[in-house]
Amino acid sequence: MAAHRRSRQRPVGGTTARAAVTLVLAGAATTAGSGGAAHAAPRPAPAGAEVDRLYREAEVATEKYNGAEEKADSARERLRDLQDETARAQARLNKAREALGTVAAAQYRDGGLDPALRLMLSDDPDAYLDGAALTERAGSRHHAELGRVRAQLREIEKLRGAARVEVKTLTTRRAELGRHKRTITEKLSAARQALARMSPEERARITGGSDRAARSAGGTARDAALSQAPNARAAQAVAYAHRKLGSPYVWGATGPDAFDCSGLVLAAYRSAGVSLPRTTYAQIDAGRRVSRSELLPGDLVFFYSGISHVGLYIGDGQMIHAPNPSAPVRVAPVDQMPFAGATRVV
Repeated sequence: MAAHRRSRQRPVGGTTARAAVTLVLAGAATTAGSGGAAHAAPRPAPAGAEVDRLYREAEVATEKYNGAEEKADSARERLRDLQDETARAQARLNKAREALGTVAAAQYRDGGLDPALRLMLSDDPDAYLDGAALTERAGSRHHAELGRVRAQLREIEKLRGAARVEVKTLTTRRAELGRHKRTITEKLSAARQALARMSPEERARITGGSDRAARSAGGTARDAALSQAPNARAAQAVAYAHRKLGSPYVWGATGPDAFDCSGLVLAAYRSAGVSLPRTTYAQIDAGRRVSRSELLPGDLVFFYSGISHVGLYIGDGQMIHAPNPSAPVRVAPVDQMPFAGATRVV
C-alpha cells in the first residue's frame, strides 16, 4: 500500500529495461577495449535503479505497516468490547452484592434469639412459625445471591485477563507500526535524495512526466472497460479508479483524495459496496484467481514475488494504480512490473 508503487519498474521502456541496456552496452564496450581479456571493474547501479529499489523496499514496509495497523485496530476493538462487557458485569456484581447485603442485614436483625425461646415468647405462635419459614427461605435466597456474586467475580476476572492479553497485543502492534514507519520514512527519504541528484530529464523518466497523459485514458477507453467488466461491481470499481486519476500517492491512505496501491483498489471496490482486505497479501485471496490471459476490467493485478504491489486492470493490457510518492494515480501497462498473479472479485 505504501510506497509500494514499485513504480520504478513500470515505465514503458522503464528504468529496469534502461538499466539492463546500460549494463549490456557497458560490458560490450569493456570487452571491445580490452580484446575480451580484461574484466571491467563493477559499475555503480544507475540512479534510476537505486530509486526503484528504494521505492520497492518502502512499499514492502508499507504493506507490513498496513497489516500491523489492521491487526492493531482489531485489538483495539476487542479491548473496547471487553471493557464494555466488564463494565456490564461489574454493574451486575454491584446489584448482586446489594441484594446479598439486604438479605444478610435482615438475618442479622432477626437472628438473635434461640428459635424455641422466640416461639415461647411470641404473642402469636402461628405468626412466628410463618416467620420462621420465611427466614428459612431467606437463607436459601442468601445462598443463591452468594453463588451469583461468586460467579460474577469469576466472570469479571476472566474478562480482565482477556483485556490484559489485548493490551499486550496492542502494545506489540504499536511497536511493530513504529518499526515499519521508520523503515518507510528512511527509504522514501533516500529515494527523494536520489531523485534530487538526477538530471531533470532522467527524473521525468522516473516519475513518468505529466499526469495529463494518464487522464487521456478516459472517454472511449473507459467506456470500453466498463462494458467489458464481468459484473456491475467491477464496472463501478473501474469507474471510481478513473475518477481518481491524478490523485497523489500517500502511504497508508485509502482515499478519498490520496491513496497507496492497496488503498486505491480497496476504495474502488468500497465504492461498489464490496469490502476488501487492507493489504496486498490478503487482497490476492479476496476473490477467484485468474490467469493473465483471462484478465477483465476490474480484476486485481499483483506484482513482485512478495505480492507487494497491486493495480486495477482496465483492459487492453493496462491498469490504474498508485505508483509511489513521486507519481500520482495513473494508467500504466501491466507488463511494466514483474507480474505475480490476478484475482477477480466476486
